[in-house]
Amino acid sequence: MNLKRLTRLSVFTVIALTIFILESAIPNPVPIPGIKLGLSNIVTLFLLLNFTPADAFFVLLARILLSAFFSGQAVSLIYSLCGGLLCFAVMCLINRFLSGHFIFITSIFGALFHNAGQIAAAFLITRSSGILTYLPFLILSGAITGFFTGLCAHYAQKYLLPHMKRQ
Repeated sequence: MNLKRLTRLSVFTVIALTIFILESAIPNPVPIPGIKLGLSNIVTLFLLLNFTPADAFFVLLARILLSAFFSGQAVSLIYSLCGGLLCFAVMCLINRFLSGHFIFITSIFGALFHNAGQIAAAFLITRSSGILTYLPFLILSGAITGFFTGLCAHYAQKYLLPHMKRQ
């Protein structure tokens, strides 16, 4: 990996991590555990559209590991990895199928599968089928938040990419 690429990916990792930390400082307006906007996924979507899937994966994995380290919650690492890796795999497939168009659709599917990955991890850890009662709420919230982060990624690409190409 050359120095310019490593530096660029490090900057994107810091941006994603900063967004994650800021978002976790915002009180959750919905009284259901596990529902959040997932704004750091904007960075993953942006990288998936404009860089290689390997670059997006590197930043995603670094953000997940660092966020678990900084939050001090080792258990969150399991949930984040399960949700994040499943989300990433699905977003790669959808993005490839849609040829990079309709990023909000890619984002919605990513959010839905992120929630599915976290529910699966919770089910395996707790061995309680009661955790599945969250599924309808997570599907609804995943569709809404996925649409929002997809729109944010669309506008980030529209306004940031021209500035990046000048450099």
